[in-house]
Amino acid sequence: MFYEPASRDKNVLPHDPLKAIVAPRPIGWISTVSSDGVANLSPYSFFNAVSSMPDMVMFSSAGWKDSVTNAKATREFVCNYVSEELAAAMNQSSVTAPSEIDEFSFAQLERADCRLVKAPRVAAAPAALECRVTKIVELDRADGTKGAYVMVIGEIVGVHIRDEFITPDGRFDAAKARPVTRMGYRDYGAPGEIFEMIRPPDWTG
Repeated sequence: MFYEPASRDKNVLPHDPLKAIVAPRPIGWISTVSSDGVANLSPYSFFNAVSSMPDMVMFSSAGWKDSVTNAKATREFVCNYVSEELAAAMNQSSVTAPSEIDEFSFAQLERADCRLVKAPRVAAAPAALECRVTKIVELDRADGTKGAYVMVIGEIVGVHIRDEFITPDGRFDAAKARPVTRMGYRDYGAPGEIFEMIRPPDWTG
């Protein structure tokens, strides 16, 4: 078969295959703080490392959500590593909620201070990357018209690794950390398995 993504023709394919084909993808569990001091925590499946000289990562958001708004205002964000034991909490933090809601509290996650940025990090995460924003790009279509997504690129200025995830020879122990990745549809991946999680319902107060 042949499928043109721009058509979104559900008679050809009822579910968009892109996220299932480009998989697995690391999850950018992004924490920020607003200019008013409200913490925000949200997972992004469009996330990856983009450079090592300097060390840089990016996450891409469907519109100007709180993470992007906060990153633009403060020029900072933190990427928290999603381990298998944190998968349920990560999913909880994906709730669609008003800007004044602190997802750390909603997902019952302990926060920890960062060294170089003001945004908090997930204390239980095996690793966390402190980042300073270098560029925010609104992504255009090939024909020059405006798309829906906004990409935030940040330089990594600090790295936190919990000691138990460092091997005797000084490597990050990904096998022990058991990373959770994003697949297509409702699917997530962990070493040796694929499982499904449904997003929590929208915030109702």
